[in-house]
Amino acid sequence: MASEADVRNIPVDLSALTFVCVSAPRPKLVNQETGEVKTDRDGKTVFTVGLSAADAMGRVELVNVSVPGDQDVTIGQIVTPVGLVAFPWEQVIGGQKRWGVAYRASRIAVAGPVAVPNAPASSSAPSVAADVA
Repeated sequence: MASEADVRNIPVDLSALTFVCVSAPRPKLVNQETGEVKTDRDGKTVFTVGLSAADAMGRVELVNVSVPGDQDVTIGQIVTPVGLVAFPWEQVIGGQKRWGVAYRASRIAVAGPVAVPNAPASSSAPSVAADVA
């Protein structure tokens, strides 16, 4: 029988998505006012990494993914969120009910360099002139 935690964690199919790091890893805060940093069950600091997720149709979503420990990724790198799961959440803040979907992964792996299109020819390149007779 599945536990409540298993039911809440929805595995994400990564096969049709491309992820790019758009926000460097930063410690996740439990309390904005006190600056208390979130830790996992093993005592590791939980970090948040901002990723863009694009599909073949050109749709792009921005997602913040929580991971245990700092990740060796930088903005612009193509990455793979290993073991990515989505889970719904809800809470009441100031009498208002809020809800959403959060994302968690075991780590963020670098998938490869970002392809940079060829730069336009510089104006200092030699020009080809036709001889006129």
